[in-house]
Amino acid sequence: MTDIDTVPTAPRALPLLGHSLPLLRNPQEFLGSLSPVGDLVRIRVGPIGMVVVCDADLTQQVLRDDRTFDKGGVLFDRVREVLGNGPGSCPYQGHRRLRRLLQPAFHGARLPAYAEVMSSHVEEVVNSWHDGQVVDVPGEIMKATNRILMTAAFSDTLADETLQQMISDVAVVFEGFYRQMFMPAWLTRLPVPGNRSFLKAKERLTTTTHEIITRRRESGVDHGDLLSALVSARDAESSNQRLSDDEISDAVISFLFAGGESSATVVAWALHALGQNPEAQRRLHEEVDEVLAGRTATYDDVSRLEYTDRVIKETLRLYSPGWFLTRKSTADASLGKHRIPAGTTIAYSPYIVHRSAEHFTRPTAFDPDRWDPSNGNELPPRDAMVPFGSGARKCIGDKFAIIEAVITLATIVARWKLEPVPNVKVRPALGSVMTPRRLPMRLAARNLIAH
Repeated sequence: MTDIDTVPTAPRALPLLGHSLPLLRNPQEFLGSLSPVGDLVRIRVGPIGMVVVCDADLTQQVLRDDRTFDKGGVLFDRVREVLGNGPGSCPYQGHRRLRRLLQPAFHGARLPAYAEVMSSHVEEVVNSWHDGQVVDVPGEIMKATNRILMTAAFSDTLADETLQQMISDVAVVFEGFYRQMFMPAWLTRLPVPGNRSFLKAKERLTTTTHEIITRRRESGVDHGDLLSALVSARDAESSNQRLSDDEISDAVISFLFAGGESSATVVAWALHALGQNPEAQRRLHEEVDEVLAGRTATYDDVSRLEYTDRVIKETLRLYSPGWFLTRKSTADASLGKHRIPAGTTIAYSPYIVHRSAEHFTRPTAFDPDRWDPSNGNELPPRDAMVPFGSGARKCIGDKFAIIEAVITLATIVARWKLEPVPNVKVRPALGSVMTPRRLPMRLAARNLIAH
């Protein structure tokens, strides 16, 4: 067993900045350069040193031992400032109780109702398009996912003005969060326009959510939405203790942040990948024509949309929205052959694990058939896929997210063929979610008649 000082350091570190520039300028290239350096690699983001885990088995060790490798580090310290102690950001000591209380809101029995909301809002966006139109793919899909999340959270109880303001505030905070994450703390407190708009949107979003919770408690009406499930939740292991208003607010805001841009990003990257792979696009059209015949996808269709599901899974492998996440060791621990002292910031990246040649043949190729259990090939190991994390801290809304992505993608391609716009190079934008910077695509109506 060797000391952490023997963990190799990534090249190209700059004085004061460390590896910030290559990480921010081209995260895909930088992350891809780490695996050849070692299973564990030290990097520095400004003054903050961290150990990046590049091996799938060691990543699983970090994710599953959430007592030793707790939520923390540069990312989650800032997440708590924005989202509070939601299910994805709270420390180990409070997570088990919170998870038990939140679980009923994501029980399988609630998914059909959530899916009905998904179908309705995706259909609304798809019906607004016209043949030959060039659309901003991430922006158009965000219109649907934002409405889906707001309706799933609050049903139809919000005034349109409140709804629009909350959608706007979520967008402002989400955009500003990434900038705040990598800025020194003193810079985030300067009264510059970006900081002021970020803080104003954050405070207004929290205030509005608390006001909605108060009204919902006073009404006592169960609307069948996420908020009703959270208000009525009781923990049998804690004398039927219920969630506080702060806990409900943190959970709802976390849901809005985790689900909006992440879901839109997955579908956007899927459409981009399909535009580059005509055979995969042809097979997807073939499936949705057989299952949907031009109509909107529903919850009952999801189990039959097998190729669509594989397209989403392959997209999550290549373009996992959460591309760089951190933990902090709470005690001395071992990772591989190295001793990791308490207080060490540990980073892991689905982007690194998902593109490992050890676990995936042709790791950079878009190949939905690698997930087909009937094709005679050995499936990739489950532990090599971590788009939703793993262990006790695995995303509580993973099934919600998959159903949303399948319904959205299937409904779009049932009606439209999306064609790449020539001479546009699609690159990921810098943000807490790896979304396309620019993804214009041209719509071609498929002239199917729903029945």
